[in-house]
Amino acid sequence: MVAQSRLDRKTAGLSSPGAGPSQLGAFHCSDGASGLLRASIVTISFNQAEFLERTIESVLGQDYPDIEYIVVDPGSTDGSREIIQRFGPRIAHVLLEPDGGPAEGLNRGFSVATGDVFSFLNSDDILYPHSVTAAVSYFMKNPSIDVVSGHARIIGPDDQVLRRTYSDRMSVLRYVYSSVALIQPSTFFRSSAYKRTSGFNTNNRATWDGELFFSMAEAGCRFGRSSDIWSGYRLHEQSITASKKTENAVGQVRDEIFQRTMGRQRNRYDKGIEAALRVWKHVANPRNTMERIVRGPVFGRNPN
Repeated sequence: MVAQSRLDRKTAGLSSPGAGPSQLGAFHCSDGASGLLRASIVTISFNQAEFLERTIESVLGQDYPDIEYIVVDPGSTDGSREIIQRFGPRIAHVLLEPDGGPAEGLNRGFSVATGDVFSFLNSDDILYPHSVTAAVSYFMKNPSIDVVSGHARIIGPDDQVLRRTYSDRMSVLRYVYSSVALIQPSTFFRSSAYKRTSGFNTNNRATWDGELFFSMAEAGCRFGRSSDIWSGYRLHEQSITASKKTENAVGQVRDEIFQRTMGRQRNRYDKGIEAALRVWKHVANPRNTMERIVRGPVFGRNPN
């Protein structure tokens, strides 16, 4: 564990209410062998040296004893690779080959993962203490669940908390109508769920994470939701969420998923259905609705 890291100091008093070490039971690996479930976490890194160290420390500082950490960096030139090298063998796998974008990098990372539980963390986000333990504990207590999402604090460049954000409950229909959001850095899934999909869609340059979760739902995976806050979801001037720079691409991907799933293009009636389901989204997730009303939206938000 990284003693008194910058992350530890800045998140004092902000730790997740999730499981601690005392909640680790007699877990069993997916191959039937006695022991802890292995958690494999992939971070894709590209020219975000300003935040990368905090991301890595937040993973290596977890209290869960069996984490396989994988970092993918296809060619950073801002000092990120030097930061990665400083952590040495504490990172299980470092992949430095060029790739075709975030989705391809994640596919490469998970191709070497050997864990029972998977997660991925962007190089500007952080995991809060005990989050991995809490996620693994959730799976052990709920053996029929394949994917679990917690919630997050939206944080700025200096780790200041801007608001909270809460995952919705997954629904294929509501996802098709743009009425479901799972908090990506707070979502964990069984390796078996990942293997029921084709991995990340490398043609999706905007919402590769959401499409993966949707593919899991289409494949029949069962989703759960924890009440815990597991991550810090960072907004900054260059982040996709804050800058809205992929807004058009997001709309295009949504239309493609709708047409593929429904077998037709949207019509005028779909606008009414989507509006009604978005209203339901706000009713069904009142904590997130209240945060939006009181502290503003997440997408397109000024991070400062």
